[in-house]
Amino acid sequence: MTEASRALRGAGLDPDRVRRVVTDALVEDLGPDFLDVTSVATISDGQNDTADLVARADGVVAGLPVAAAVFELVGEVTGTGRAVEVSLVAHDGQRVARGDVLATVTGPTRLLLTAERTALNLLSRMSGVATHTRAWADALAGTKATVLDTRKTTPGLRMLEKYAVRAGGGTNKRMGLHDVAMIKDNHKLAAGGITAAFRRVRESFPDVPVQVEVDTVAEAVEAVGAGAGFLLLDNMTPRMLREVVAAVGDRAELEATGGLTLDGAAEYAATGVDFLSVGALTHSSPILDIALDLRTE
Repeated sequence: MTEASRALRGAGLDPDRVRRVVTDALVEDLGPDFLDVTSVATISDGQNDTADLVARADGVVAGLPVAAAVFELVGEVTGTGRAVEVSLVAHDGQRVARGDVLATVTGPTRLLLTAERTALNLLSRMSGVATHTRAWADALAGTKATVLDTRKTTPGLRMLEKYAVRAGGGTNKRMGLHDVAMIKDNHKLAAGGITAAFRRVRESFPDVPVQVEVDTVAEAVEAVGAGAGFLLLDNMTPRMLREVVAAVGDRAELEATGGLTLDGAAEYAATGVDFLSVGALTHSSPILDIALDLRTE
């Protein structure tokens, strides 16, 4: 088992799925001839070097095992069959400062530079998600509320972005449409109401967890009466959230969702809800700037 595979398994990521994502990303960069024309033209075939992955800003790192997989696979994808050695210096979930070395890679210089952008794209993206999530987790510290992600992820990268949320101190709500039934407004409308929609889900998939989106206190009471144990409180003010908490008590877990901002996180958490879901964790997080610096000595 390679260093990257061990690290991926330790992070709870499936090495085979990551391999597919990484391979597709490398092929996207290399084109139909699997070629980095600049590196092949400017660097001799026998040249070997060492480079460092370095943080260019303060933040929380996530995706180091994924970046390692890029460097380990680049030789295979390009057809050279040559290997790059990867040494991870930092670990996912770690706060890092500008100038910190996160990992070191050693091997054929052509391969280091061919893999550079793909590795940095994935690592910077995941670290940006983790950094943003940590800001929310810090804002909710001392309250009962936890920050959740959503399905508003980059197509093809959901597994990695949701992992980055976990690395940043957040929680994954559901991976997709298959593992949790979420009855939203359109489902309620199509089925003829909350109670009818909930009954249909329970009859069809008795073992699947069910969540119900509600817009009013009355809907919250109806959903709990139908048997729902998890409510999404959509676009409610803090006052409305407190009313739902009072009406529902501990009969269901409660999630505030819709239009939440970091500045208002503490106010919403103070209402007594269990979760705050934030689509922006995955759809709007800026990257954490990370670079690859070739050693010159």
